[in-house]
Amino acid sequence: MTEKPLFKDALKFWFILGWISFGGTVGHINIMHEFLVERKKWISDSRFFHALNLCMLLPGPEAQQLAIYMGRQLHGRKGGLAAGILFVLPAMFILLVLSVCYVYFGNQPWMFAMFDGFKPAVISMIIVALLGIGKKALRTPYHIAIATLAFSCIFFFNISMVFIILGTIGLAIIFNYLWPDLIQQKQAEKNQELLPEKEYYFNKDSVAAGTGTSWKSAGLQILVFVLLWLLPTFALYYLTSDFAFWRELTFFFSKTAFLTIGGSYTVLPYVAQYAVTKLHWLSKMQMIDGFALAESTPGPLIIVVAFVGFMAAYNHFDASISMGILGLLLTTFHTFLPSFLFIFVGGPIIEKAHGNHKITNVLSFVTAAVVGVILNLTLFLGKDIVFPGGISFQNLDIAAVIWIIITLILMKKYKLNELYIIGISLVFGLWHYG
Repeated sequence: MTEKPLFKDALKFWFILGWISFGGTVGHINIMHEFLVERKKWISDSRFFHALNLCMLLPGPEAQQLAIYMGRQLHGRKGGLAAGILFVLPAMFILLVLSVCYVYFGNQPWMFAMFDGFKPAVISMIIVALLGIGKKALRTPYHIAIATLAFSCIFFFNISMVFIILGTIGLAIIFNYLWPDLIQQKQAEKNQELLPEKEYYFNKDSVAAGTGTSWKSAGLQILVFVLLWLLPTFALYYLTSDFAFWRELTFFFSKTAFLTIGGSYTVLPYVAQYAVTKLHWLSKMQMIDGFALAESTPGPLIIVVAFVGFMAAYNHFDASISMGILGLLLTTFHTFLPSFLFIFVGGPIIEKAHGNHKITNVLSFVTAAVVGVILNLTLFLGKDIVFPGGISFQNLDIAAVIWIIITLILMKKYKLNELYIIGISLVFGLWHYG
């Protein structure tokens, strides 16, 4: 069996991962699997995918939670904290720099041109995500019906995503109780080990950290989380003049952290539509620019919320860079803090329910609803790119449509990396719109 890895070796990997984890959730998972399972033999294949399934049951970005879970299994609580923090910090700092540059140079013609070239590619990336999630989620006519219903609720009636998710869970529970055979999905296990389980340090026979957590210990961890969560709120109350704004911002992004079952694209439609149309923190074009900036950084795509927090505070406090930075830091803190709670406290609880088909079926309905919500996001953001002057044939931006098609083909057929898509889109923008 592989010996327990040194903490400094694991710390080095978590640090590097935070800077090279481009490519979204799939890219993050592939990097972790290649290093932890294939190269170092620290974690067995079966344990890795068991942990991934566990993280997909929890709210929050599953790639970050997978890193927290793995770090905890290797080196306890300090390992989980190191893995989770280092997963987010590089992307946050890069996005902070890009956000400051955005508001400083965003009114320059060449910047307008570059972003105008990249915006169609952002829509292509969302479409690729929609197709990928849809292929996995819409496996029965009932899932297609749920996706259609969710899209109709948010597109035609502007129903909050919170109520859509809650309603979907209610429908799934009813189906599970009355007609379980109709939504039962075939379960397939694919655990082809590269080596026998015993060759790995953490394998299927290992006792997972936190398995024996007592209710007292769990309660203490929840109390620590609540105190950490409230600490910035108390500081803002005593140190800032406009506490109402900061309270709304921190509570909004804390709420989004509990809506991300199924990955970043679960919550991004909610953030985009609510922040733009109801809170008026930023414009729709600025939201699309935020997607562009987030796509160019490592880390989870949900880091785009940090840009939203930056722009919300920047706009609210009359173009204050310092307030924008504070908004970005607070947004990042309140969005990613719950992931540690879910793994340290919720992980052992959910792990006991792993393999429960009823829970799996409920989550499959939620994922199907997310497909409908992402379709709405595509139309919500895409219509202003394809029809910049309003929906009419005269306002159709043919170049944007062509670039959407080209980048879609490059990503779907030729599997071109998103970083290359970003680069050629910026060049296209300078050439066509500059």
